[in-house]
Amino acid sequence: MIEEKNEAAPANDAEPADLAETGVGTADERLAALEAELADVKDRLLRALAETENTRRRAQREREDTQKYAVTGFARDLLSPVDNLHRALASLPESEVSDPKVKSLLEGVAATQRELLAALERHGIKRIDPKGERFDHNFHQAIFETENTGQPAGTVVEVLQPGYVLHDRLLRPAMVGVAKGGAPAAAMSEGSDDAA
Repeated sequence: MIEEKNEAAPANDAEPADLAETGVGTADERLAALEAELADVKDRLLRALAETENTRRRAQREREDTQKYAVTGFARDLLSPVDNLHRALASLPESEVSDPKVKSLLEGVAATQRELLAALERHGIKRIDPKGERFDHNFHQAIFETENTGQPAGTVVEVLQPGYVLHDRLLRPAMVGVAKGGAPAAAMSEGSDDAA
Protein backbone atom coordinates (compact mmCIF):
# COMPACT_ATOMS: atom_id res chain seq x y z
CA MET A 1 0.00 0.00 0.00
CA ILE A 2 2.82 2.32 0.67
CA GLU A 3 4.09 1.80 -2.81
CA GLU A 4 0.76 2.87 -4.24
CA LYS A 5 0.96 6.15 -2.37
CA ASN A 6 4.46 6.76 -3.64
CA GLU A 7 3.40 6.08 -7.20
CA ALA A 8 0.47 8.48 -6.91
CA ALA A 9 2.58 11.28 -5.45
CA PRO A 10 4.85 11.78 -8.46
CA ALA A 11 1.79 11.99 -10.73
CA ASN A 12 0.44 14.92 -8.71
CA ASP A 13 3.78 16.66 -8.71
CA ALA A 14 3.96 16.38 -12.55
CA GLU A 15 0.81 18.44 -13.09
CA PRO A 16 2.35 21.91 -12.62
CA ALA A 17 5.28 20.94 -14.80
CA ASP A 18 2.89 19.85 -17.55
CA LEU A 19 1.10 23.22 -17.39
CA ALA A 20 4.38 25.07 -17.82
CA GLU A 21 5.29 22.89 -20.80
CA THR A 22 1.93 23.48 -22.57
CA GLY A 23 2.60 27.22 -22.71
CA VAL A 24 -0.25 28.30 -20.47
CA GLY A 25 2.25 29.92 -18.14
CA THR A 26 1.44 32.21 -15.28
CA ALA A 27 -1.86 33.78 -14.48
CA ASP A 28 -0.79 37.07 -16.12
CA GLU A 29 0.14 35.30 -19.33
CA ARG A 30 -3.16 33.42 -19.38
CA LEU A 31 -5.04 36.68 -18.71
CA ALA A 32 -3.20 38.42 -21.55
CA ALA A 33 -3.98 35.54 -23.91
CA LEU A 34 -7.66 35.59 -22.96
CA GLU A 35 -7.82 39.39 -23.39
CA ALA A 36 -6.26 39.11 -26.85
CA GLU A 37 -8.73 36.38 -27.78
CA LEU A 38 -11.60 38.49 -26.43
CA ALA A 39 -10.45 41.51 -28.46
CA ASP A 40 -10.25 39.35 -31.59
CA VAL A 41 -13.73 37.92 -31.03
CA LYS A 42 -15.10 41.42 -30.30
CA ASP A 43 -13.54 42.75 -33.52
CA ARG A 44 -15.02 39.90 -35.57
CA LEU A 45 -18.41 40.46 -33.94
CA LEU A 46 -18.35 44.20 -34.75
CA ARG A 47 -17.36 43.47 -38.35
CA ALA A 48 -20.15 40.91 -38.67
CA LEU A 49 -22.66 43.40 -37.26
CA ALA A 50 -21.46 46.10 -39.67
CA GLU A 51 -21.73 43.69 -42.60
CA THR A 52 -25.23 42.69 -41.52
CA GLU A 53 -26.27 46.35 -41.29
CA ASN A 54 -24.79 47.06 -44.75
CA THR A 55 -26.64 44.08 -46.19
CA ARG A 56 -29.88 45.26 -44.58
CA ARG A 57 -29.46 48.78 -46.02
CA ARG A 58 -28.62 47.40 -49.47
CA ALA A 59 -31.68 45.15 -49.42
CA GLN A 60 -33.85 48.10 -48.31
CA ARG A 61 -32.54 50.24 -51.22
CA GLU A 62 -33.10 47.41 -53.68
CA ARG A 63 -36.62 46.88 -52.37
CA GLU A 64 -37.39 50.60 -52.71
CA ASP A 65 -35.93 50.70 -56.24
CA THR A 66 -37.89 47.61 -57.23
CA GLN A 67 -41.10 49.14 -55.94
CA LYS A 68 -40.35 52.52 -57.52
CA TYR A 69 -39.44 51.17 -60.96
CA ALA A 70 -41.64 48.07 -61.11
CA VAL A 71 -43.89 49.60 -63.78
CA THR A 72 -41.03 50.29 -66.22
CA GLY A 73 -41.95 47.59 -68.75
CA PHE A 74 -45.66 48.38 -68.57
CA ALA A 75 -44.96 52.11 -68.96
CA ARG A 76 -42.81 51.52 -72.05
CA ASP A 77 -45.65 49.50 -73.58
CA LEU A 78 -48.07 52.41 -73.01
CA LEU A 79 -45.90 54.99 -74.77
CA SER A 80 -46.86 53.80 -78.25
CA PRO A 81 -50.63 54.16 -77.65
CA VAL A 82 -50.02 57.64 -76.19
CA ASP A 83 -48.12 58.58 -79.35
CA ASN A 84 -50.89 57.16 -81.53
CA LEU A 85 -53.52 59.21 -79.71
CA HIS A 86 -51.41 62.33 -80.29
CA ARG A 87 -51.01 61.49 -83.99
CA ALA A 88 -54.76 60.91 -84.34
CA LEU A 89 -55.50 64.33 -82.88
CA ALA A 90 -52.80 66.04 -84.99
CA SER A 91 -54.03 64.42 -88.21
CA LEU A 92 -57.30 66.34 -88.20
CA PRO A 93 -57.29 69.79 -86.59
CA GLU A 94 -60.49 70.58 -84.73
CA SER A 95 -60.91 73.82 -86.70
CA GLU A 96 -61.33 71.83 -89.94
CA VAL A 97 -64.09 69.59 -88.58
CA SER A 98 -67.63 70.52 -89.58
CA ASP A 99 -69.43 67.26 -88.83
CA PRO A 100 -70.66 67.14 -85.20
CA LYS A 101 -70.07 63.38 -84.98
CA VAL A 102 -66.44 63.70 -86.04
CA LYS A 103 -66.01 66.64 -83.68
CA SER A 104 -67.42 64.52 -80.84
CA LEU A 105 -65.07 61.67 -81.77
CA LEU A 106 -62.06 64.01 -81.65
CA GLU A 107 -63.16 65.34 -78.26
CA GLY A 108 -63.38 61.76 -76.98
CA VAL A 109 -59.90 60.93 -78.28
CA ALA A 110 -58.54 64.12 -76.68
CA ALA A 111 -60.20 63.25 -73.37
CA THR A 112 -58.75 59.73 -73.53
CA GLN A 113 -55.28 61.13 -74.20
CA ARG A 114 -55.55 63.60 -71.28
CA GLU A 115 -56.72 60.86 -68.93
CA LEU A 116 -53.94 58.50 -69.98
CA LEU A 117 -51.27 61.22 -69.57
CA ALA A 118 -52.69 62.11 -66.14
CA ALA A 119 -52.55 58.45 -65.08
CA LEU A 120 -48.95 58.23 -66.24
CA GLU A 121 -48.08 61.39 -64.27
CA ARG A 122 -49.67 59.98 -61.11
CA HIS A 123 -47.29 57.05 -61.34
CA GLY A 124 -44.17 59.18 -61.86
CA ILE A 125 -43.99 59.07 -65.66
CA LYS A 126 -43.25 62.50 -67.11
CA ARG A 127 -43.13 63.65 -70.69
CA ILE A 128 -39.96 65.26 -72.09
CA ASP A 129 -40.70 67.97 -74.67
CA PRO A 130 -37.35 69.78 -75.00
CA LYS A 131 -38.04 72.27 -77.81
CA GLY A 132 -35.83 75.32 -77.34
CA GLU A 133 -33.66 73.62 -74.71
CA ARG A 134 -29.99 72.72 -74.97
CA PHE A 135 -29.42 69.22 -76.41
CA ASP A 136 -28.72 66.68 -73.63
CA HIS A 137 -27.52 63.27 -74.81
CA ASN A 138 -28.82 61.75 -71.56
CA PHE A 139 -32.45 62.54 -72.47
CA HIS A 140 -32.45 63.34 -76.20
CA GLN A 141 -31.63 61.44 -79.36
CA ALA A 142 -30.57 63.66 -82.27
CA ILE A 143 -32.18 62.50 -85.51
CA PHE A 144 -30.96 65.35 -87.69
CA GLU A 145 -29.14 68.67 -87.63
CA THR A 146 -30.40 71.76 -89.37
CA GLU A 147 -28.64 75.00 -90.32
CA ASN A 148 -29.84 78.59 -90.41
CA THR A 149 -32.37 78.24 -87.63
CA GLY A 150 -31.47 81.42 -85.81
CA GLN A 151 -30.81 79.32 -82.73
CA PRO A 152 -27.44 78.68 -81.07
CA ALA A 153 -25.68 75.46 -82.11
CA GLY A 154 -26.82 72.49 -80.01
CA THR A 155 -30.31 73.83 -79.34
CA VAL A 156 -33.28 71.54 -79.93
CA VAL A 157 -35.30 73.13 -82.74
CA GLU A 158 -37.79 70.35 -83.45
CA VAL A 159 -39.24 67.46 -81.45
CA LEU A 160 -40.19 64.51 -83.63
CA GLN A 161 -41.23 62.28 -80.75
CA PRO A 162 -41.40 63.28 -77.09
CA GLY A 163 -39.40 61.32 -74.54
CA TYR A 164 -40.48 60.01 -71.15
CA VAL A 165 -38.82 59.50 -67.76
CA LEU A 166 -39.97 57.33 -64.87
CA HIS A 167 -39.06 59.29 -61.73
CA ASP A 168 -35.41 59.94 -62.62
CA ARG A 169 -34.80 57.08 -65.09
CA LEU A 170 -35.15 57.46 -68.82
CA LEU A 171 -37.88 55.34 -70.40
CA ARG A 172 -37.46 56.67 -73.93
CA PRO A 173 -35.30 59.52 -75.23
CA ALA A 174 -36.94 62.40 -77.07
CA MET A 175 -36.17 62.23 -80.79
CA VAL A 176 -35.13 65.71 -81.82
CA GLY A 177 -33.69 67.92 -84.52
CA VAL A 178 -30.76 70.06 -83.40
CA ALA A 179 -29.51 73.43 -84.64
CA LYS A 180 -26.18 73.22 -86.44
CA GLY A 181 -23.67 76.00 -87.03
CA GLY A 182 -24.35 79.52 -85.88
CA ALA A 183 -22.90 80.77 -82.65
CA PRO A 184 -22.49 78.16 -79.91
CA ALA A 185 -24.80 78.63 -76.95
CA ALA A 186 -21.88 79.36 -74.58
CA ALA A 187 -20.51 82.07 -76.91
CA MET A 188 -23.98 83.62 -77.22
CA SER A 189 -24.38 83.87 -73.46
CA GLU A 190 -20.85 85.35 -73.06
CA GLY A 191 -21.61 87.89 -75.78
CA SER A 192 -24.77 88.98 -74.00
CA ASP A 193 -22.82 89.35 -70.73
CA ASP A 194 -20.24 91.56 -72.49
CA ALA A 195 -22.97 93.77 -73.90
CA ALA A 196 -24.40 94.40 -70.44
